[in-house]
Amino acid sequence: MKRLALIAIALAATTTTASAYDSGSRIDAREAAQARRIMHARRTGQLTWYESLKLETEQNRIYRMEAWAKRDGHISRAESRRIKAAQDQAARHIYQESNDGQTAYRRRVW
Repeated sequence: MKRLALIAIALAATTTTASAYDSGSRIDAREAAQARRIMHARRTGQLTWYESLKLETEQNRIYRMEAWAKRDGHISRAESRRIKAAQDQAARHIYQESNDGQTAYRRRVW
């Protein structure tokens, strides 16, 4: 009986740890992808320096949200949803700013 209880506790602990890691890794991967999109749009001249500054500031805010959520060791579902919503909004802002027709001064388009 003790053995069964120990196995159940170990399984629950690894499942909780894996789910916390999984949501954190998805958030980090998405942050990296959005940073690449901003850098690419800046290099190609689709973003002005001010637009890229605003977008990078938004990314820093999301990073701080994630750090605050991880302060207790894991990210709860509610925190994960808030971070995901902020990332969705940031993705829309990246798209809107890079497709608004403004171009950076003296940027070479590849």
